[in-house]
Amino acid sequence: MMLNQALECQTAYLLLGGNLGDRMANLKKAIELLNDKVGGVLSVSSLYETAAWGKTDQPAFLNQAVALKTRLSALEVLDFALNIEQELGRVRKDKWGERLIDIDLILFGDQVINIPDKLQVPHPHMQHRKFVMEPLAEIAPDVLHPVLGETMLSICRNISDPLEVKKF
Repeated sequence: MMLNQALECQTAYLLLGGNLGDRMANLKKAIELLNDKVGGVLSVSSLYETAAWGKTDQPAFLNQAVALKTRLSALEVLDFALNIEQELGRVRKDKWGERLIDIDLILFGDQVINIPDKLQVPHPHMQHRKFVMEPLAEIAPDVLHPVLGETMLSICRNISDPLEVKKF
């Protein structure tokens, strides 16, 4: 049964971000690698620039949401995303620290996944972070959050995050 689930196409929504180096080039390369290794890219949001969240004494981030169709499992998508981050030069130092590239799996179809210390889908903090919701609502306004039962657009419109997020 699990094998068949992995073979069914799912739509995965990822958030890409970075605040070091050539931010636009890093995002573009990450999208190309995701398309080559994970699944066909269906849509890509505009670029959004945001002040750093969590650890604020660092350069502004560029963020972009990506939707892709994949036959991989959510864990396989996560593993490929982590490998792509490494391939593009990501070094993990500080939580919420500076980075060349960050790729987070935000939604995976309508699945709810909780593997402690490995993967939580939907992303547990997405509904509180404007830098996630603005690009996601742009490409998936009518997609329902599988736990909250609200659309991405509705969540985005009602978010209380004060951090400014602007199209780049």
